[in-house]
Amino acid sequence: MNNINRLEPSAPLELWGGLECTVNRVHDDYHSQMDRNGHVHRLDDISQFAALGIRAIRYPILWERTAPGGIAGADWEWPDERLPALRAAGITPIVGLVHHGSGPRHTSLVDPAFAPQLAKYAGAVAARYPWVEYYTPVNEPLTTARFSGLYGLWYPHGRDDLTFLKALLVQCRAVVLSMQEIRKHNPDARLVQTDDLGKTYSTREMADAAAFYNERRWLGWDLLCGMVGPEHALWNYLVQSGIEPNDILWFRDNPCPPDIIGVNYYVTSERWLDHRPERYPEHHRGNIGGVPCADIECARVLATPTAGIGPLLQEAWDRYRIPLAVTEAHIDANREDQLRWLLEIWEAGKQAQLNGVDIRAITVWALLGSFDWNSLVTRDQGYYEPGPFDLRSPEPRPTALARMMRELADEKPLSHPVLRGQGWWRRSSRFSCQPVATPLALTSISADGHRLVGKQARPILITGATGTLGRAFARLCRERSLAYQLLSRHEMDIADPDSVERAMARCKPWAVVNASGYVRVDDAENDVERCFRENAHGPAVLAAACARHGVHLTTFSSDLVFDGRRNDPYVESDTVSPINIYGKSKVEAETSVLERHPGSLVVRTSSFFGPWDQHNFVTQALAALGGGGSFQAASDIIVSPTYVPDLVNTCLDLMIDRECGVWHLTNGHPITWVELANKAAGLAGVDASRLEGLSIAYIAPRPLYTALHSERAMLLPSLDDALGRFLHQRGEPMQDEAACYPEPVAR
Repeated sequence: MNNINRLEPSAPLELWGGLECTVNRVHDDYHSQMDRNGHVHRLDDISQFAALGIRAIRYPILWERTAPGGIAGADWEWPDERLPALRAAGITPIVGLVHHGSGPRHTSLVDPAFAPQLAKYAGAVAARYPWVEYYTPVNEPLTTARFSGLYGLWYPHGRDDLTFLKALLVQCRAVVLSMQEIRKHNPDARLVQTDDLGKTYSTREMADAAAFYNERRWLGWDLLCGMVGPEHALWNYLVQSGIEPNDILWFRDNPCPPDIIGVNYYVTSERWLDHRPERYPEHHRGNIGGVPCADIECARVLATPTAGIGPLLQEAWDRYRIPLAVTEAHIDANREDQLRWLLEIWEAGKQAQLNGVDIRAITVWALLGSFDWNSLVTRDQGYYEPGPFDLRSPEPRPTALARMMRELADEKPLSHPVLRGQGWWRRSSRFSCQPVATPLALTSISADGHRLVGKQARPILITGATGTLGRAFARLCRERSLAYQLLSRHEMDIADPDSVERAMARCKPWAVVNASGYVRVDDAENDVERCFRENAHGPAVLAAACARHGVHLTTFSSDLVFDGRRNDPYVESDTVSPINIYGKSKVEAETSVLERHPGSLVVRTSSFFGPWDQHNFVTQALAALGGGGSFQAASDIIVSPTYVPDLVNTCLDLMIDRECGVWHLTNGHPITWVELANKAAGLAGVDASRLEGLSIAYIAPRPLYTALHSERAMLLPSLDDALGRFLHQRGEPMQDEAACYPEPVAR
């Protein structure tokens, strides 16, 4: 079966998918994405992938996993099951054999035996699956060589040009020999050769370095195409670095041009070099050839953004005249920016086709997300980036990206309202340092993003204009370029159906966040009618209106729906049994909201603290103790604190995903109030000797244990992580999206 189009460039752009499957070695430790994403144990994933509408998938049949000890001891059970399952699902596999890896433990990227040994494995794969047509024997050889031979991050941890070039030539030779072996079994087998497609820009003083980098980015593809000889721009660099001329000319005598050039593009792919390193954050400073400079993502510094991948696709086509595919398209960002990034790249591909570029597909990477790429997978820190599926749930949970992929595959209009906003890489808040004027050569091709930006941006309607939570939603919507309307009770009384209807007609929201309500737990005991009006009747009215208008609703409940008679954290399916009026009002709200609008998201949370108000528990404790005063806190009530920015950002992601039902969202650490104050003081370096724990007599009865856990997904970071960020962010002023440095500095 072959789903990949072989038609003219005017053929419809296809949607492909890919699995992050890196098995990189750091010293003697292996970091395996496949072990962490769990796909090795879930055959059902394939039917989920097929439902996305993808025509092909970059799929790992990795040498290190299948035959680490040689072909005789190969374990084919897993690919014997998975490759036919893909075929049956109508998905063409593009089989990858090494992905940012260095092979089994006995070899390395600078081992001359690496290439023939991988070729032997490739031949065995092709003999076993002669119907497989598309292969990527080695993913991103140039990028892997840089990380392994030049930057010292991955095995064998070289930090010099010779090691880098040896690693590149070994990998490219492995590609050639592998395709030779594969074609013995399938003469029609096709090479999809991937690598990062980036470009470097610079100040005039760094122009030579930028020019060198811009030549080097093509070197892997140039070698495979047999284009590297004495006339090549990098010939002297290769030879002077210690590479034997015959090792270079071997590729000219054994050309293996890709059938499809796979270009991978990230927000980090386009770089800026500046001879003034002092202007940039420390971690961007270094030197090139002994010259101090800064190397930073263009998005973080150029006053006018680049046009993105579009012009780079044209450059690749003009250089090789070989069909292209974008084989990785991903950004680590909030959900709306993941959608915006994919749309920009999809539209760039469509425009490239109109410009005469033969581009076949855009690949969504990575279907199951990825782990620890924020450290270039050099550390196992548990950092996870979701993709079309989020693995933090018991089973992979489809995100808004999955729905968007289906719409792209079916050539349907894109439905999500957040696509009307601008991605962070184009917003004025993107700068991490003082911006520089964009080079003139770039300003003529700069773009504003995709075609939907700014067109009929329906807002998120937020209630609770005077409350901590409502203001936090407004702040983070602004930071995330999500259109919103923050309403006071005067502008919309949620318990008044007519008031709600007028606001809905006026604002025309796609989603509503109910951040209002009665919050005085003790007062509620003697103010029952008002508590139920605001906490139960109001949300019910709002839910009914949202259901009528097809609008998503997010509303908030509490840990006080539980009676606290257990000593384990409560999950969503546990029976509610409130012991005070406030808790009873929240239980009634949960029931009535989900009855009237089953598509609503009901978030149980508790014990807020955050950086933008002065009235939360942690802020007050630190203020008192830091000022030399005493502070008292309950020592017999166990809660799970919630950092407000984490809560709001996660709610926005879930809202964009159109999630529904009851979710528990906290920073997930059972702790007493006095322990929380002590932990915060310790992290802040504040003397806690005047902190006193006691049993507090409240007017409204309090359950002694209301810590929350989730059986759906623990989505918020740890409490220690949250407290660290709180201490860094507290007192941050409310500000709009104006750039901190509105004027670019002169070049």
